[in-house]
Amino acid sequence: MATAAFEDIADTFNFLDDWEDRYRHVIELGKAMPPLDDALKVPATKVDGCASQVWIVPRIDGEGPSATLDFDGESDAMIVRGLISILHALYAGLTTEEALRVDAPAELARLGLNDHLSSQRSNGLRAMVERLRQLANVEAQQA
Repeated sequence: MATAAFEDIADTFNFLDDWEDRYRHVIELGKAMPPLDDALKVPATKVDGCASQVWIVPRIDGEGPSATLDFDGESDAMIVRGLISILHALYAGLTTEEALRVDAPAELARLGLNDHLSSQRSNGLRAMVERLRQLANVEAQQA
């Protein structure tokens, strides 16, 4: 299950043959993201397990499994900002129930990220996915 926004990114990645072009595209996606208000960059929104500073601020509309997931995020590293943008495309607009069914590793593998990110960046990406899954899971349990 992938959103139309994620499919657009996957299509662009398929069009870009060279990994350097893909890397630049990820950075451009990050540059296009709005900055996070400094007041939201607090320990509660910080994602542990990332080499860079990363914050994810959830925005949930509704309650329970049918609540819609969205989030804002930022990092002090441009490539990581781009990865946040990709995760936003993958998850934003899904219900919490749908978000829990997303096979993020498989979807991200379609982009070839696993083969081209350092182990620290890969660990950080997994930590961000885990945070989003936790947020969706907590909300999905609400009745």
